[in-house]
Amino acid sequence: MAITPEEVAETLSMVSQQNLDLRTITMGVSLFGCADEDMGRMCTKVYDRITKTAERLVPTAEQLEREYGIPIANKRVSVTPIAQIAAACDDEDLTPIAQAMNRAAETLGIDFMGGFSALVQKGMGSADRRLIASIPSAVASTERICSSLNIASTRAGINMDAALLSAQTMIDCAKATTDIDCYGAAKFVVFANMVEDSPFMAGATHGSGEADAVINVGVSGPGVMAAALEQLPEDASLMEVAEKIKQTAFKITRAGELMSREASRRLGVEKGIVDLSLAPTPAAGDSVAKILEIIGVGECGGPGTTAALALLNDCVKKGGVMASSSVGGLSGAFIPVSEDAGMIRAATDGALSIEKLEAMTCVCSVGLDMIAIPGDTPVEAIAGIIADEMAIGVINTKTTAVRLIPAIGHKEGDVLEFGGLFGTAPVQHVNPFAGHVFAHRGGRFPAPINSLKN
Repeated sequence: MAITPEEVAETLSMVSQQNLDLRTITMGVSLFGCADEDMGRMCTKVYDRITKTAERLVPTAEQLEREYGIPIANKRVSVTPIAQIAAACDDEDLTPIAQAMNRAAETLGIDFMGGFSALVQKGMGSADRRLIASIPSAVASTERICSSLNIASTRAGINMDAALLSAQTMIDCAKATTDIDCYGAAKFVVFANMVEDSPFMAGATHGSGEADAVINVGVSGPGVMAAALEQLPEDASLMEVAEKIKQTAFKITRAGELMSREASRRLGVEKGIVDLSLAPTPAAGDSVAKILEIIGVGECGGPGTTAALALLNDCVKKGGVMASSSVGGLSGAFIPVSEDAGMIRAATDGALSIEKLEAMTCVCSVGLDMIAIPGDTPVEAIAGIIADEMAIGVINTKTTAVRLIPAIGHKEGDVLEFGGLFGTAPVQHVNPFAGHVFAHRGGRFPAPINSLKN
């Protein structure tokens, strides 16, 4: 990977003027050896395993930042879905494991840890139910622990019992953290087709098919992409726009690939994947919505938005995949409302509705992300939103997710203030015509015919 002086100068410009960073370096850590029938012993094993394996993660990341001049916004750890090791014990409350994980995160100095999770796309075991019941307490009593559930897959269909339970869990997470603008719900996400190697929170877990420890890197760069596209004249064809996106994605990903290789080598663990996702921030210019508007949409959410996002997402993958030996995770473009200044503006202006966001999720990386909804939204409505998004993932064989924030005590038009990368969330309108019957039918939405691929 030879790098010319011109590329060095270009990268420095990207960092200093266009918000280029590595959004995260995430170490995945297997906890399979930590299962124990005694909760106290298991918590000790979890803490010891994480702190020993990742003890050099933060110093190494900081050293790479100094040497290469590219900021790494977050240092994170993901672990084996906790329900898989908690099956060894009979304790009803699994919150102590989350608290042991949080102590490990504090010791390491990392920003977030993911993996207080369960995979229930086809059914729920005892440990899965106990973990789900513990999620509100776990996110409320810890600062850095994130939780996720996989409730659907193309191979299994949708676990509709888990969809309703997830909706109630979102409400309970919000209620448990009303003193901090319902922030607990921001640390809980529900998936269809969850991947085993994502470096991004709140849905990062360390899959059972992974090595004992791996390094996964998530790149960023919406500001870089926007600056590149602004160089094109307004009469540039969409083919020219596509080429510029591919070229820029290659450059952004190349920086991530270099840092990924160096981090894994210095830490002595497996090199995992580079996630190509354009991950926005509330910072001015660092916005996926702005990119769509530069492509030519009047305001994000207006007619043409889904098509522009499809073009962006596809070309990011085409350009990035040539710059890395192992692309994975989610890879594409994120559209988290509260974390993107342009999305916040569009939602406040009324240009961007939940229904339009749902349409956009058909062609982008994940799903309905960081959306605040009125605190009195019925659980059946939330379950319906979750089911709709899961169906998109299941039918289209893609990863989709839902991270809603029921704004307890707030109504449509109010604003939640999280600060940092989580930004500001305007409380958005929810369609009031959710049925009671559909959410409570339960059972399993059957796998689609395209699941039969053997």
